[in-house]
Amino acid sequence: MERRLFRYILKHSARDQVIILAVVVASMLFYFISLDLPKRIVNEAIQGRAFPQDGGVAVLFRVSFGVPEFLGGGTLTLFEGVDLERLPYLLVLSLLFLVLVVVNNGFKFYINTFKGRLGERLLRRLRYELFDRILRFPLPHFRKVKAAEMATMIKDEVEPLGGFIGEAFVTPAFLGGQALTAVVFIMVQNWLLGTVAVGVVFLQIAIVPRLRRRVLVLGRERQVTARQLAGRIAEVVDGIQEIRSNDASNYERADIAARLGRIFRIRFEIYQRKFFVKLVNNFLAQLTPFFFYSAGGYFAIKGELDIGALVAVIAAYKDLPGPMKELLDWDQQRLDVQIKYEQVVDQFHADEFVSPERQNPDLGSGQSLSGDIVASGLTYTDDIGLKLIDGVALKAPVAGRLAIVGPPGSGKTELAQIVAGLIRPTGGTIALGDVDPSRAPEAVLGRHIAYVGPTTYLFPQSLRDNMLYALKHLPRDNSDPDSPTAARDRAETRRTGNTLLDIGADWIDYRGAGLADAEAIDDRLMEVLAACDFDRDVFELGLRSAVDPAAHPDITAGALDVRRKMAERLAAPEHEGIVERFDPMRYNAGATVGENLLFGLPVGDAFRMDRLALNPYVRTVLADSGLGPILLDKGLGVARTMVEIFADLPPGHEFFERYSFIRHDELPIYKGMLVRAAAGDALGEDDNARLIGLALMLLPTHRLEALDSDLQQRIVGARATFAKNLPDNLRANVEFFDSDRYIVAGTLLDNMLFGKVSRERANADATVDKILAEVLDASNHRRDVIRAGLDYQVGVGGARLTAAQRQKVGLARAMLKRPDLVVLNEATAGLDAATHRRVMESLMAMPQTGIVAVLHRASLAVAFDSVLMLKSGRVAEHGSYADLVGKAGLFAQMAAAD
Repeated sequence: MERRLFRYILKHSARDQVIILAVVVASMLFYFISLDLPKRIVNEAIQGRAFPQDGGVAVLFRVSFGVPEFLGGGTLTLFEGVDLERLPYLLVLSLLFLVLVVVNNGFKFYINTFKGRLGERLLRRLRYELFDRILRFPLPHFRKVKAAEMATMIKDEVEPLGGFIGEAFVTPAFLGGQALTAVVFIMVQNWLLGTVAVGVVFLQIAIVPRLRRRVLVLGRERQVTARQLAGRIAEVVDGIQEIRSNDASNYERADIAARLGRIFRIRFEIYQRKFFVKLVNNFLAQLTPFFFYSAGGYFAIKGELDIGALVAVIAAYKDLPGPMKELLDWDQQRLDVQIKYEQVVDQFHADEFVSPERQNPDLGSGQSLSGDIVASGLTYTDDIGLKLIDGVALKAPVAGRLAIVGPPGSGKTELAQIVAGLIRPTGGTIALGDVDPSRAPEAVLGRHIAYVGPTTYLFPQSLRDNMLYALKHLPRDNSDPDSPTAARDRAETRRTGNTLLDIGADWIDYRGAGLADAEAIDDRLMEVLAACDFDRDVFELGLRSAVDPAAHPDITAGALDVRRKMAERLAAPEHEGIVERFDPMRYNAGATVGENLLFGLPVGDAFRMDRLALNPYVRTVLADSGLGPILLDKGLGVARTMVEIFADLPPGHEFFERYSFIRHDELPIYKGMLVRAAAGDALGEDDNARLIGLALMLLPTHRLEALDSDLQQRIVGARATFAKNLPDNLRANVEFFDSDRYIVAGTLLDNMLFGKVSRERANADATVDKILAEVLDASNHRRDVIRAGLDYQVGVGGARLTAAQRQKVGLARAMLKRPDLVVLNEATAGLDAATHRRVMESLMAMPQTGIVAVLHRASLAVAFDSVLMLKSGRVAEHGSYADLVGKAGLFAQMAAAD
């Protein structure tokens, strides 16, 4: 990238800059005329100098010019003009003045719009280029940068550049032109007043920039400290577990407070200096009118300057401080954004970038890997000069099974990354058949090599999207759009140097996955899930996922089919009562009082179960049905029991989570309620709501307060009233249970069971799970549940999955693209032994796929063709598992220790 901002601007917008400067020059002619016109209105029309003493008419708009003597002399008239009396003459000049105001504002509108669009174009280009640099950073460089700081710079720090880029040339030209035009006009009227105006202008130019230098330095410091603050906050978010587990919260508060204090001090000094500069600038700007009114008035009194000229001079100067102030502001902005630009370019600089040619999606995409992995004199030194790999020599088939073993720090991780083409060796050579992974295009490495590290990062998307990420190399159909809007957007994209690849196209490489088209992708995904021992996990996620009927009508229809078949199976005598189905005429003993009252699932927060008693409509239904006092009394009983049992337990005790209706910090509140109630004092509305809320959480199995059949029937009656009288504005906030309809707000499991599992039957959950699995298998709907699980949103970084599940996604992603070579860098270290064995069996069963695996335990190498033992970056041993175990060397010791 260009180091200087103005060079960058000219490089990418020279043609547009010339166009807008030409418009600015044209606008100056009309601006000068608009300055001169008030003088003519005052002198010629109002004072009547254009008219004879006896009135008569004057000529307006006459166009003529003198002919030189050598051409014959005289005057050449192109247009005789228009004869007007005094009043029409005044009106026409006034109307012309109004027209010029419109024309000048039209120029301003066009210029501002043009420069705004120009600035946004270059800002878009700059942000894209910075992001492109991130994609081309060498992998070790990411250890030197912070993700939050990179994001902050692209999002926020280059934002001011967008506003300035469009003004880089046009603003000084436009404002300078206006100021120069005004000064020239004043000089024409009176040279002395013009000299004063020029003197004050030069005084402003000499003083104000000097005062602003410290402000620029402070601005640079503010930017750096703000960026560091963003990086530190990101570190706190990433390390929150360590902070909590080490009681370091207050240390982090102190650190952030100190950083905020430094930013405060910098910003406060900036404000002080900026407003002092503004004070000086305003004083200098008002100094000139003092001379105009005094000296100009003197000349007018003496008759050396007519009133019209004085009025015009004052009007012209009135327009001068604005452009001058904006010019000075522009100059400060220029210095500021130049500093910002240079800092951003420095931050996005790396000693070596991945070349754009290596990331060309079409370059070498048809090339595959075969032959041998051959390394000779391979070395790798990190950025601090530590040699992690030292003269490694290696030869093994690409399609073979090679295990790499070694103690921590042996260089095994770096060797795996070199084989995968993720880092470049600092010495020696390596080849995968005819392919040098350190120089091969990413289209070759990314499609024919699968690398899985010890941790797998997942994007905050669905499981399906994260798995298919391995196949998103290039859009299959990137044809030009048909609509005018899309075509215009595409042209704008081209002008800003952004990629023309369409994110809305189908990016999935079905051929790479061994498929003919999109129809078979689900079958392939499920095959890979089973191979990674991940299908059961996804099945469980699917059961607990909500499914949109509009997006997946087949899955929701299948859920209703399973609901009917589950009802048939659960109606058998041996399963009677194991699931209490939802019946509008019966109280559901497996549901709480609140759930029975609602008889549906809340949508949004209006009828959220933990706040149900606070809802005014619910309170009205309870009062009208006479349940309010009863539930209040039940709530008092629950509160009394909770306080008696849990009052002496320490905060955080597991019993609060498992058994208590009340948090530890709420115990004093409820204790106070009980005291007031025992004394006969009236409880407030908030107290009543809290107590009724406790009663709404009751189940018959809690045995805290009796829920006899009479009370249950009254709740069922209130349920009907609740549904019948529900206001229209609240109907969208609850989805009532209906045996013939899919419950959109519920999960697949909710819809399939359509009831509550009994809490009194032993092993009820296991029995229901077994029956459900049998029904799903018999009706071929298990696949639907897994498809729903594939739509599960994994959260930021995959945080909604366990570490083992994230690792399984990484392994499944690797299998999905059927690579020629799989490089595993302790990729199964977080899996249990049985899962590791099944995953490795699946990987080794892949035809024509080689495996290079860094193993966390030496004994696991028994399944591999050959073993490479590293120690301190060198090859200590190399051979088959049996040979190395028989030699009683370092490998044998590590294998025996397992």
